[in-house]
Amino acid sequence: MSMELFNQMTSVDLFALKNSKDQYVGRPFYLNYEKAGILTCDAWKQKVKGLPQGAFLLAFYENELDVDEALLLRVLTPIKLPTDNDIVSAMVEYYKDDLDTSGPENKLDQFTRYEFSFSGLECRILGTFYKNEKGHTCFGADVENFYAPNNYKIYKPTPEILEAIINFKSNGFITKNETDVRFGKVRYSSSTRFQAKEDEVPVYVTAQDFLGKRTALFGMTRTGKSNTVKKIIEATVELSQKAPSTLENASENQPFTNNGLPQYPVGQIIFDVNGEYANPNLQDEGTAIFELFRNDVVRYSVLEKPDFKVLKVNFYKDIEAGFELIKAALAEESGDYIKNFMAVELLSPEKISSIVDRSTKVRAERVLAAYKCCLAAAGFKPPKNGRYIKFSGNEELNKLVKEDGSIDPSKGVSLKEATAWFEKIWEEYNNKNSFFAQYEKKKGHDWMDNDLKAMLIMLTRIREGGKQPSVSGYIKLRPLGELHTDSEDESYEISILKYLRQGKIVIIDLSQGLPSIQKLYSQRLCEKIFQDAMNNFIQNKPNNFIQFYFEEAHNLFPKKDDKDLSQIYNRIAKEGAKLHLGLIYATQEVSSISSNILKNTQNWFISHLNNHDEIKELRKYYDFEDFTDSLIRFSASNDKGFVRMKTYSNSFVIPVQIDRFLAERNNHNELF
Repeated sequence: MSMELFNQMTSVDLFALKNSKDQYVGRPFYLNYEKAGILTCDAWKQKVKGLPQGAFLLAFYENELDVDEALLLRVLTPIKLPTDNDIVSAMVEYYKDDLDTSGPENKLDQFTRYEFSFSGLECRILGTFYKNEKGHTCFGADVENFYAPNNYKIYKPTPEILEAIINFKSNGFITKNETDVRFGKVRYSSSTRFQAKEDEVPVYVTAQDFLGKRTALFGMTRTGKSNTVKKIIEATVELSQKAPSTLENASENQPFTNNGLPQYPVGQIIFDVNGEYANPNLQDEGTAIFELFRNDVVRYSVLEKPDFKVLKVNFYKDIEAGFELIKAALAEESGDYIKNFMAVELLSPEKISSIVDRSTKVRAERVLAAYKCCLAAAGFKPPKNGRYIKFSGNEELNKLVKEDGSIDPSKGVSLKEATAWFEKIWEEYNNKNSFFAQYEKKKGHDWMDNDLKAMLIMLTRIREGGKQPSVSGYIKLRPLGELHTDSEDESYEISILKYLRQGKIVIIDLSQGLPSIQKLYSQRLCEKIFQDAMNNFIQNKPNNFIQFYFEEAHNLFPKKDDKDLSQIYNRIAKEGAKLHLGLIYATQEVSSISSNILKNTQNWFISHLNNHDEIKELRKYYDFEDFTDSLIRFSASNDKGFVRMKTYSNSFVIPVQIDRFLAERNNHNELF
């Protein structure tokens, strides 16, 4: 939307404030590109209902009548005036004589009372409002030039003008159109005696700020992070429902339409570690996402539950997906035989059938058969049509297993028989059976390749050349049994990706899974979605926006000092924008998150933090340094939902009381 249209749709004139005597708060006595020191007094502060820390002020340049320019200030802290030493000396003398210096019966003369009422405030200069050559209001996040302090007067904005300042985005005044959503109201301080008497100033966000962007929510437990996440989800759904087309009839490769709507419905996937999005949450009066958007939500769980799809893999059917889960689970194992096992090139039956070279196909079939035997040995229940397998054996080897050669893998054998066949072959191989020596002499290579050896060590638990089990082998796979299902349904990964491409909300309920299982599912799904988006990007196919939501992100994301940029969460943070992948993550600790993710984060919501280590880390980003003291002071219980918000299209941090997310859509503006 053009700036002309933005300005036509608002009647607010910021520069009319300089004619409002009731909003006058003082004058600056020093000024530079970053800060201003202002002189104010008790009477002026009383008239404007207080000047809380963090309050916005406007300093108008008045030396030329035809110049419309105002510096946007934020109140930081009281500072010393040049006359303060004399004032303090006089005040001490009154105190020594035990004279009243306050109240209606005070002993101060009129002149002394007047002098005592003055104080200084230091303010941050956030930028400049000005009118361009077309008469349109613009904002620049710096100071192009400044004049002597005596040329400025400072005013506190009225609620109407404050609303315009707060909601002024990078492309003009927010218009409250179909892409803009109310998120809360301006709140300066924990104490609200004055502010409670003033008109509420709503804060709007442009939902586009979250699509394909990285969003962080930091704060102590029970400070309203989850509520804010739910508001983001709600805003995204409202925007998604207005998308003009679907990927099935895609004709555009642009992410947004001309009026700012997403071109295609937005998919959202929530990794619900605590189960509060997928299930009614008594602490939050049942405000679960699935209750509000029942028709758009698909829920998955590790365990079988009513109305949930099972988040499991048929390891016998989805060979590659299951093997990837196994490799992820064993990634931290250090044994050589485990590393050899994970290095095996395990192919699905479909890929094996397409191999032209017979020798290569036979070897691949044996490796796959040995893998399925490992699964069976570990207790993975095979599906009905997977209890028998075929692979090429050898007549002479078959007789080693049974003298009559009655076990012939090429004609089909049970998993139990196949296991016995492989165990006997491995025993004979380790015993230097002459068959294998003659085969190698005749063919010029070993009958058994390294991939099959690695599988047989896992299956038999006997190392090459050994006689007795000496390693854990398939026992290492047993903990993964809860990820397996013998169902013949489509893989959950494929189903979830389809739902996301349709613009559905997919909630992954991981609340009943072990931390290792949570990591496995989270990582695997992220990699699947990322790879699909990358493939579409390479082939110049359109991607709809897909938003990832992570609660308790510190349990999943790489740590602060982890420099491995190949991890999927780092890749989403650094490369996700071009693939239309958004990342929303919440945690209690800024310092627990990889710096590579933090540096790529555009939207920030900061509530109460309780220690200086987190504050020190926060100081590095945007202008949060102005709020570091108050973030520690405020109470996690009394100031729930009170955040400092910096969004992609805002040039500065805004103090906001976030609206309460409700499971019924009749009132979005209820506060905590």
